[in-house]
Amino acid sequence: MNNSFFNRKYVIQGIFIAIALVIIARLFYLQIIDDRYLLSANNNVMRKVIVYPARGVILDRNGQVLVQNEPVYDIMVTPREVKDIDTLLLCDLLGIDSTDFKTRMQKARAHSPYRASQFMKQVSSTTFAKFQEHLYKFRGFYYQNRTVRSYPDSIAAQFLGYIQEVNERDIKKSDGFYRPGDYIGASGVERAYEDLLRGKRGVKNQMVDALNRPKGSFMEGKYDTVAVTGDGLVSSLDKDLQILAERLMKNKLGSVVAIEPSTGEILSFVSSPSYNPNLMVGRELGNNYMKLLHDESKPMFIRPIQASYPPGSVFKVVAALTGQQAGVINEQTVFYCPGGYRYGGGRAIMRCTHVDGATSLVKSIKMSCNTYYGYVYAKMIDSRGLSGPKAYDLWKEALGKFGLGHRLGIDLPGEKPGLVPTSDFYTKRYGNGSWRSSYNISLSIGQGELGITPLQMANIMAIVANRGFYYRPHLIKGIGEKRIVKEEFTEKIFAGVDAKYYEPVIEGMSQAVNQGGTGAASRITGIEMCGKTGTVQNPHGENHAVFFAFAPRHNPKIAIAVFVENAGYGGTWAAPIASMMVEKYLKDTISLPKYIQDRVYNANLLPKPKKPKTPEVKKDSTQTKNKTTAPLKSAALAPKEERSVLVHHSQVRRNHE
Repeated sequence: MNNSFFNRKYVIQGIFIAIALVIIARLFYLQIIDDRYLLSANNNVMRKVIVYPARGVILDRNGQVLVQNEPVYDIMVTPREVKDIDTLLLCDLLGIDSTDFKTRMQKARAHSPYRASQFMKQVSSTTFAKFQEHLYKFRGFYYQNRTVRSYPDSIAAQFLGYIQEVNERDIKKSDGFYRPGDYIGASGVERAYEDLLRGKRGVKNQMVDALNRPKGSFMEGKYDTVAVTGDGLVSSLDKDLQILAERLMKNKLGSVVAIEPSTGEILSFVSSPSYNPNLMVGRELGNNYMKLLHDESKPMFIRPIQASYPPGSVFKVVAALTGQQAGVINEQTVFYCPGGYRYGGGRAIMRCTHVDGATSLVKSIKMSCNTYYGYVYAKMIDSRGLSGPKAYDLWKEALGKFGLGHRLGIDLPGEKPGLVPTSDFYTKRYGNGSWRSSYNISLSIGQGELGITPLQMANIMAIVANRGFYYRPHLIKGIGEKRIVKEEFTEKIFAGVDAKYYEPVIEGMSQAVNQGGTGAASRITGIEMCGKTGTVQNPHGENHAVFFAFAPRHNPKIAIAVFVENAGYGGTWAAPIASMMVEKYLKDTISLPKYIQDRVYNANLLPKPKKPKTPEVKKDSTQTKNKTTAPLKSAALAPKEERSVLVHHSQVRRNHE
């Protein structure tokens, strides 16, 4: 009997001990291992809200706003807390349908049922105001304040760039600084100055009740951190000049770059066609980006720093300067122009459009004489006691000091170096190193394989305006409240040609504009502008129109390069654009005859849209069996963005307006 009692006693004790162990194990699991209830409890009491900083504002050189911020709101959701809500009301307030609601909730649950994630991003102030009135009805939902970029004047899209949501690569590269849902500069200044513009996130510990209603700050904000707004930037752009330039380049392909020679600050930076930067803001950013990306006119292509063109006649300015420095010509050097330059034993000719006769250095610039520069190049390559390749290397080195063939270092991502071929390129082409100037004489007038960017063109003018030096071109002249200037933009860079050699070239450029030369139509009353026209040969259509200049002649304030693709003569199209911009900047007025202004403003020089090819209907498939495949066109080998600017190198006719 006693044994039976003791046996039951131990059995009961064992049951209680087993139950206690199960309870302890369960508590251990719930409290130590499984954090679901802890997270839920914390979310019902305290919510950590990320406070996103506003990005730094970007101003023009005169303090006018180019980029500012406007408030938007991200709607956040913690799926596990969503219970008994009026989904139809929520959908109506946010402008979505029930299918969209389900999709968004499924995505949030996949992220985490217990952690908050984005339900809808970048909700406008108008939509949010209606939603906020009913927010207490939607348990599990709350909001975060955000800002997006706003562009009051819708200008300078390629310069300013845009921001986008970070991807995994951005997050990994940042060593954890960025988190999913953050934004980052994707192009332009937004990308180049991302570290300064982005600011620093803050955290707000907010108390909420079971109905998701805010009840104040936890511990009166003792553990909150304040968001720090990003540094503001003062750009070098003149907003009014930029607006004028974009208006002048409407319905045209090309570039305008204007520089202040004394500082290297870029006053105007136009890539045409452009786009409205406000298209790259908001929930439609992705769709708009794809439309722009597939636009035949390539509005996302930043022509001033990425398009490489043969410079044409404007290159003669560099040839005249480097030729003097090398000692092969001087101010008194005269060559006779019979209407063209003969080379290759007289068997070939590089023509001019008329006979210039006895031509001096000044006249060669004024009248844009091809013959003169054929002789200059021949002396550079053939008459220096060196082999062709070695003399060419010295010539190439001189061009490099003018910023050609390499990046200038502008504060924008994606700058291209242009092209000045190496001597090895020609040695391989011709099979040996015995080639001379006649083998690539087209280089003498800025044709052939030479390629320079519009930024490099404008920088050449800044060098001439400064009589021999330049500051690295840049778009941001001041950072933060102290208006800090980056050190690399204060370095004075010598172009390798002594100041005394610039005066005859400048005189020729002055005469080209003011004394009946090729740029006479761009003359400005009361301002001595020195300029050079160019017409770049283009076998794919109309020639490219070029003009670059600086003004005034003494104490220059602006250097400018205008490149209009497929427009024809530089004096007809590029020169008037430059003239109007220079006068606007220096005198705040435009005196060019109204009929010329109207012609430029109203011209549509865009290529006609290509008609889709009608597929050929094959009546009998057996007829095609033995046909060979047609070879690809050479243009197909070039990058897509640059196909429109390829120029055939064999054409060396005079670039004269």
